[in-house]
Order: sequence, then C-alpha cells, then structure tokens
Amino acid sequence: MGDGEQENAMQRIKKDDRVKVITGKDRGTTGRVVRVWPSDGRVMVEGVNVQTKHTPIQRSRTGTTEGGIVHEEAPLPASNVLPICEECGEATRVGAKFVDGVKHRNCRACDATF
Repeated sequence: MGDGEQENAMQRIKKDDRVKVITGKDRGTTGRVVRVWPSDGRVMVEGVNVQTKHTPIQRSRTGTTEGGIVHEEAPLPASNVLPICEECGEATRVGAKFVDGVKHRNCRACDATF
C-alpha cells in the first residue's frame, strides 16, 4: 500500500479482533490484534511472528540495563490474516453493511455484524 491508499477504505481488521493467520510460518495460529498500521497495511498479532533480538548491556548514569536474548512480536501484512467471527467461530472474509446510515463490518459466512 502506498501513500495512504487504505486510509479512506473501511478497515477490515481492527485492534482487539481475534484473527487467524492464513499464510506464512505461523499459518493456522490464532491471536488477538495488538496494533494496526492502516497506512502500511500491517497488523501486530499477539504471539505471532515472534522475532529474536540480541540486546547488548547498556551502561548509563542512571544504572545498567541487562542484555540478553529478547523475544518480541513483529508486524505482518494484514492480508495474511482473517478475522474470526464471534457467532459462527470461523475465520471469514469481511463485508460492509449499512445499518441506520452507519457502516458496519459483517461476516460473509453467517451475515453477523462485528
């Protein structure tokens, strides 16, 4: 996505949604969306795409912070995840529906509103 291409479009995935990873090394795992970058088309999912970082010992006037191996989540493309419907419990595509003049996300499988 480039130059805010997704900003005006409806967000398919939002923070705190339960999602299922459909491609990549973590395929089939589910988790909760922690953060969303709509302009970049990326999401960060709890417990998915965990990266290993080796941090050095940092010395400063206030004290010393420990170094070592740190495991942290990294963002992944939003196209690699599907939201899980709360009613039918399936990973499904998202549609749009107007209810009383307000646009809502809905499940394509069971037509429930998110």
